[in-house]
Amino acid sequence: MIHLEWYRIFLHAAKAGNLTKAAQELFITQPSVSYAIKQMEQALSLKLFHRQSKGVELTEEGKALLIYVEQSFALLDAGERKMTALKHLTGGELRVAANDSLFKHFLFPYLDTYHKQYPDVRIRLSHGKTSEITQRVKEGAIDFGLIHLPTVEEPLLNVQTIMTLQDCFVGGEAYRHLAEQPLTAQEISQFPLLLLSAGSSTRRFAEHWFSQQDVDIQADIELGSIDLLIEFAKLGLGVAFVSRSYVTQELADGLLHELKPTVAIPTRSIGIATRQDISPSLAAAKFHELLAAGEPFFT
Repeated sequence: MIHLEWYRIFLHAAKAGNLTKAAQELFITQPSVSYAIKQMEQALSLKLFHRQSKGVELTEEGKALLIYVEQSFALLDAGERKMTALKHLTGGELRVAANDSLFKHFLFPYLDTYHKQYPDVRIRLSHGKTSEITQRVKEGAIDFGLIHLPTVEEPLLNVQTIMTLQDCFVGGEAYRHLAEQPLTAQEISQFPLLLLSAGSSTRRFAEHWFSQQDVDIQADIELGSIDLLIEFAKLGLGVAFVSRSYVTQELADGLLHELKPTVAIPTRSIGIATRQDISPSLAAAKFHELLAAGEPFFT
């Protein structure tokens, strides 16, 4: 077996053309260099150097080996530089998944701060439903994902709650007169309902709230974007089921009006999902720290 250090000695000897000079560059003795070269030649059953009075010269076999040794050490040096870059966050990547609304209304300022602090870290973002995001976390395709809770327990996942959401029903100017009076679930179901697409966590949550009061609902407008639901609600096309934190400004400006149900809508949580058995990269760990240092709840 040829030791890696012997290859390093071979490389220096080949470049220097002199065993004594190679020993000086490596801060070892000349006999140590001679021993390593001899051991390599015995292991390979090939002569690597012609010994001359003023130094050494590579044989044809030695020249062929040098090409691979140079490439190998160049790759190792590149690997060490890469590790240094990752350690100091002058390289690497951050992979995060969430739904579009969480990116816009929660993650955006954190991503902006992170990018300014670590501009050389490549940020990779993807969106999806909670079920899709948890699958990507399990597969190791992303560092972590923001998901709606509760969700199906997964043995591979660690989920940390980071904030709560309060959902509400909102409508445009046509619904202003209803904002002051309590409405039953049955009464709300009679309005045109603007809901997220079937299968989403928010849609299932809304359906569950209605079903607990023995009310079946149908979506009049079904979309995959909270922002579009809000825009349609502002136009007066119906009542949208959204998180209050996403429409704070519209409510303050009088563009939307919140309907008050007789049965309160429970709060729900958002969590960070990570793999239990995989340590996060330094880039991911720094972003996680940034999230943890921020305001953990908003309503």
